[in-house]
Amino acid sequence: MLIALIVVVVVVLVGVLWFVSQYNRLVALANGVDAAWANIDAQLKRRHDLVPNLVETTKGYAAHERETLDAVVAARNSAVTASGPRAAAAADGVLAGALRQLFALSEAYPDLKANQNFLELQRELAATENTIAAVRQLYNTAVQDLNTKREVFPTNLVAGSKPRFAAREYFEVADDTQREVPRVQF
Repeated sequence: MLIALIVVVVVVLVGVLWFVSQYNRLVALANGVDAAWANIDAQLKRRHDLVPNLVETTKGYAAHERETLDAVVAARNSAVTASGPRAAAAADGVLAGALRQLFALSEAYPDLKANQNFLELQRELAATENTIAAVRQLYNTAVQDLNTKREVFPTNLVAGSKPRFAAREYFEVADDTQREVPRVQF
């Protein structure tokens, strides 16, 4: 009788320890996803902060190109208010397209293209785009780790106990035109 009681206690103790370890692992993965999203959010904010300066610099040289400038401002405002990976990715695509138009516009204005402020803003924006790509990859890896862990048996039994461990969305390119290789002409 005593041996049976010891076996039951050991089995229960092992079960509790397993549950706690899996729960803690899921917490760590969820926190990793949240931290990775915060990094993306910070870089998107940096980009959004650069856009008005870029538009203001361009206005002086291309004042009659109001439609392009308005499209950039509208895309930026939409991107600032986007929340969550899916909405942010969609807004990111629209903003990237508007910025491509703005940079194409600079080709028609040699003085603008040579303006140091414009060139510096363009460099900062390019560096920010590279950082966004890197943190997007880290975020998607964190999402993959969490989603995989929450779906495998028997961890899915623990993951189902909390909404915090719900499947997360990837930060994906929403617009197929963003997948196209840009054309460079000299």
